[in-house]
Amino acid sequence: MAVRTKASSPAARPRHEALGLALDDVKGMYRKMLECRMIGERMMQLNRMGRAAFVGVADGQEAAEVGSAWCIRRGTDWVHPYYRDVGVALVLGQDATDQFLGVFAKATDPNSAGRQIVNQFSDPEAKIVTGSVCIATQFPQAAGIALALKMRKEEGIVFTYGGDGSTSPGDFHEAVNFAAVHDLPVVFIIENNLYAISTPNALQMSAAPHERAKGYGIPGLLADGMDVLDVYEKTTRAADRARRGEGPSIVETTCYRYRPHSSDDDDSRYRSKDEVAEWRARDPVARGRAYLLDQGVGEPELDAMRAEITSEIESAIDAAEAAPDPRPEDLLRHVYAEGHPPPDGTRA
Repeated sequence: MAVRTKASSPAARPRHEALGLALDDVKGMYRKMLECRMIGERMMQLNRMGRAAFVGVADGQEAAEVGSAWCIRRGTDWVHPYYRDVGVALVLGQDATDQFLGVFAKATDPNSAGRQIVNQFSDPEAKIVTGSVCIATQFPQAAGIALALKMRKEEGIVFTYGGDGSTSPGDFHEAVNFAAVHDLPVVFIIENNLYAISTPNALQMSAAPHERAKGYGIPGLLADGMDVLDVYEKTTRAADRARRGEGPSIVETTCYRYRPHSSDDDDSRYRSKDEVAEWRARDPVARGRAYLLDQGVGEPELDAMRAEITSEIESAIDAAEAAPDPRPEDLLRHVYAEGHPPPDGTRA
């Protein structure tokens, strides 16, 4: 058993208990973060092997995604994630097979049946709204859903996600302003990984996302995006406010993506290896493991968890590669109304 630190001594209440979480919750958070990391590693490997055409992974942002998603009431709350939110999808019920079906663009891909780019999550049961590759379009849609919930007096709130770059388009301003004016039950979660592809924060914004909340008259909370419990705490505060009918909040999580923006990006052109190494020293998955060890969870249990995830991922890859490809005749399904032929291109 690991030696207890001062923070976890019998005289001090463990952080997770102070947040109303059981140790099993923390184990669950850690498992989802580890699964997210391992899925990302295998996706990149498959891409470099030529077996996956394009991938974008969440390495380094696991705590921001899992900690915030742990506040979501699945099937009651609505969720508008963005294209890096693998951790959010895993918390809300998707699994490794779902992710790799998307990577291989298979007909049984639950998100788009192979029609969309990877990580465009969709799940009607979990109320995950289908995303778009266009940056920031999720924000006005999320505000619209929140307005509908308020007008209909329906239970639930809306969680919507974006990277720091998504706060630059007008969509973000319009959505937050509208939500603030109408006291809508929506939480704007910004995963600030310091770069909008290759553009650093200093060249895209003069005020951090959480600081901009003052201009809308709403709370702005800053969370350590490399600390899953801090993210959970800050997001819970914003979610509780929305559930009380007090309106929206912005939660900014400071995190870092270890990998290039996508499998087609050369990140060596805009950041140094030393910078990446500095952030890796604060790794959220390693910190989650250290916390569990400090709370008395044994290394054999955590090692067994990793082995189980490894087996699940390899089985998921095999199943996804063997799944059927989309049929050419289904190309226009879900584009035009069922039972109505597409236009023939002629003009009257």
